[in-house]
Amino acid sequence: MSATAPFREQRTLLTERLRLEPLGPEHFDGMWEGLQDEEVRRLTGTHAVFTREQIADHLGSRAAAHDRADWAIIRLEDDAFLGEIVLNDLDADNRSLGMRMNLNSAPLFGRGYGTEALRAVIVHAFDDVGVHRISLEVFAFNPRAQRVYEKCGFTVEGRQREALFWDGTWHDVILMGILSTDPRYVGGG
Repeated sequence: MSATAPFREQRTLLTERLRLEPLGPEHFDGMWEGLQDEEVRRLTGTHAVFTREQIADHLGSRAAAHDRADWAIIRLEDDAFLGEIVLNDLDADNRSLGMRMNLNSAPLFGRGYGTEALRAVIVHAFDDVGVHRISLEVFAFNPRAQRVYEKCGFTVEGRQREALFWDGTWHDVILMGILSTDPRYVGGG
């Protein structure tokens, strides 16, 4: 693993139904749409309301961010933008990364797109980039996402109690991780 810039040459990843391509300005409309979906905002704990300019600036800066990888999840059959998946929080000394993923709207949930994208990114991170550990957080009120992560090999490692305040209620965050030495569930199921 390149200690300083493991994602200098960010690859496009292909799966049976998806293309994970480097996130950039061409994905503005899809990103904007996803940030307007109240259920997606709740599931990701996104309190901030972003301006069009902020989104454009963010997308324009992705190509220069060599310590992380941001992919647009694109459906092959119609080139639809489905969401994003990100490897971030690089700790090069300990060969670890954080991960986050979101799909743009509730009608996309339960169709296997998240599982398919996640499996491709896990294989890439461990086999191509050479990291040892990937970690993530999921809110306790999102058991569907937790099942997807577990199906792909992530293990629950802990809980942050009352870490998110949403609509007047405190919610726990579930901490999950997967190691390069863990069994990988990259096949069907």
